[in-house]
Amino acid sequence: MLGEDPELLKAIVYNDDNLTYGSIISVYTGPDDTVTALTDDGIDELKDMLRDARITTETWHAFLDDFVDDAELVARIKTQSPR
Repeated sequence: MLGEDPELLKAIVYNDDNLTYGSIISVYTGPDDTVTALTDDGIDELKDMLRDARITTETWHAFLDDFVDDAELVARIKTQSPR
């Protein structure tokens, strides 16, 4: 989705404080099964957030440190170009 690493997106969305209230929703796929999804506004907000974070390598690394709790994922993503 969005041409991004799926693990990165999952890590950002995992903490619902990272996006505006109501942007992240749970969709029931069965009686006891749910998946996490984003509203259209949530997708736009996430796109904007990622675009703004990639202004420089420094801002990208700071974003990863602030918004992703998985140290191994952060280290892996930091080795890649911020685009």
